[in-house]
Amino acid sequence: MQRLFFYLFMCCCCAVAQAQVIYAPQDSVRIEQLLRESPKGNAVLYYARQFIGVPYVAHTLEVNDPERLVVNTRELDCTTLVETTLALAKTKAEGDSTFSAFCRNLEKLRYFKGMCQGYTSRLHYFTWWMHDNLERGNITEVRPERYATASMVVNNYYMSTKPQLYKMLRLHPEWVSEVHALEQKFNGSDGYYLPEKHVGLSQAQLSPIASGDLVAIVTNKAGLDYSHLGFAVWGKDGKLHLLNASSIHGKVVEEPMTLQQYLFRAKNRLGIRCFRLNIR
Repeated sequence: MQRLFFYLFMCCCCAVAQAQVIYAPQDSVRIEQLLRESPKGNAVLYYARQFIGVPYVAHTLEVNDPERLVVNTRELDCTTLVETTLALAKTKAEGDSTFSAFCRNLEKLRYFKGMCQGYTSRLHYFTWWMHDNLERGNITEVRPERYATASMVVNNYYMSTKPQLYKMLRLHPEWVSEVHALEQKFNGSDGYYLPEKHVGLSQAQLSPIASGDLVAIVTNKAGLDYSHLGFAVWGKDGKLHLLNASSIHGKVVEEPMTLQQYLFRAKNRLGIRCFRLNIR
């Protein structure tokens, strides 16, 4: 496998807060190329589709100690696909086409209060990510009130009880207690989700959900809140589909099966919540 050379880049002018950026030269070239394009239709969906075919690779953020902002457009998992896509759409909406502006927006999405201040400042669980970005006005939840009636109860403890699965927690066991405290802070009753039995309803019935909205899949896997992320796509069949970085397919794909069929394939997929990027 070709060796990847990462560079450290300090964003100048409106600098990325306290963070150096780890990236390869082709990443900055690709980002600025995409930002010079004129998205057709929904900007989020447009940018997400530009990554179709990119290999699925997990743990691409676990490359530096201390924590640094990582940009990797060559390898994506479900979370980095979502964050990269949203940062592109946000930067484009601001009328900027520079890599430094993209990095600034990526940091704002990925870290508590939008600032990279170490490993535990990263929004590791989607519940953390959701609440922090809702609070700062980056996203809005979209919910079909009539059908999204399943109660969401968060009970995260996976990271703090399985630190051996996380490279940085193995290296820094002193951080586990901080992670545990954050898990406890966000646990409890947390709104409502659309159960899988309703995910197959028509576009008219689920009209608040639009193509390009962020989809978070609720799970009952012990210690976790959500198991997967992607983007909603209304297919020609009138059903919701999922554009995602898929470990099953080994790459970013727009699923041919409906989202409901996708959920039915695993017992731990309970339903979905949807969110929309706030851009002018």
